[in-house]
Amino acid sequence: MAQKQALWRVVRIHPSRQVKLDQGMGRSAYICPQASCLAAAQKKNRLGRALRASVPDEIYQRLWQRLEPCPWSIQRSSD
Repeated sequence: MAQKQALWRVVRIHPSRQVKLDQGMGRSAYICPQASCLAAAQKKNRLGRALRASVPDEIYQRLWQRLEPCPWSIQRSSD
């Protein structure tokens, strides 16, 4: 099992029931930062069930964006 610091936190804020990433107090769910984990969580509604709330598509879009490598972090081979 991974350490919490290595996972992404999704939170259902109390009492507004809004779902946010990485901030706030309320019911939390954690997901590993891998495409396979995110795909399974989205397909099987794992975050929604864990949070007992519907997770907006915007949250999934932001998580998918986190998986994309930053352009400056790509190492190029020497020519």
